[in-house]
Amino acid sequence: MEPAAGPLGKATGGSLPAAYSVIALAVRTGRQRLETVMNTIDQKLQMELESAVLHRLIDHLRKKSEVQNIDLMNLAGFCRNCLANWYQDAAKARGLDLSRNEAREFVYGMPYEEWKAQNQLEATEEQKKSFAAAHKDG
Repeated sequence: MEPAAGPLGKATGGSLPAAYSVIALAVRTGRQRLETVMNTIDQKLQMELESAVLHRLIDHLRKKSEVQNIDLMNLAGFCRNCLANWYQDAAKARGLDLSRNEAREFVYGMPYEEWKAQNQLEATEEQKKSFAAAHKDG
């Protein structure tokens, strides 16, 4: 019987399961470390981290004004307006009266109509077809 080939093509003499055990141990150790780190993060810090990520995403989208909302919808299933809607929903869930325009201004960094006038292009037929195909069920 031929010895089994290892990950680098060398014969392992049947110790292939041992190699996988080492990999599995490394994965478990990494996962345990991640769980340990995540368990030490309290809810307040978790919210601060999530807030920082959201602000970075919004800042990135503000800088990438050439990326059209329809492209975001077609590729990712959400756009700047979705973020504004989610922001408005979160505010309402906490009893705050935030208008759609106020939520959009938070996301766009300016009034939505101003952003549209400066940055929004007419959607191409291809973009419209992609959008319709992606959203035909709802």
